[in-house]
Amino acid sequence: MQVRTLYVRNFKHSTEDYKLNKLFSNYGKVKQINIIRGRDFGFVEMSNTEEAERAKKALDNYCFEGRFLKVDEAWPLRDIRIINN
Repeated sequence: MQVRTLYVRNFKHSTEDYKLNKLFSNYGKVKQINIIRGRDFGFVEMSNTEEAERAKKALDNYCFEGRFLKVDEAWPLRDIRIINN
């Protein structure tokens, strides 16, 4: 893995930033958390790729507040393409 930002999904809509920060900080320094409000996903940026990999391995399918998290590498913005129909 070459990224340090993780795409995290399947947490409760009511989850607060500080709860994810507390969870992910067990695996390294959390630089930024961006929860997409009203949705069950967001992004967690770790301070380096090793910490991001450690967090991903530990927390993918981890039961958090009664739901199993899905943790993946976040795609760099330059790789996202919008297709108009």
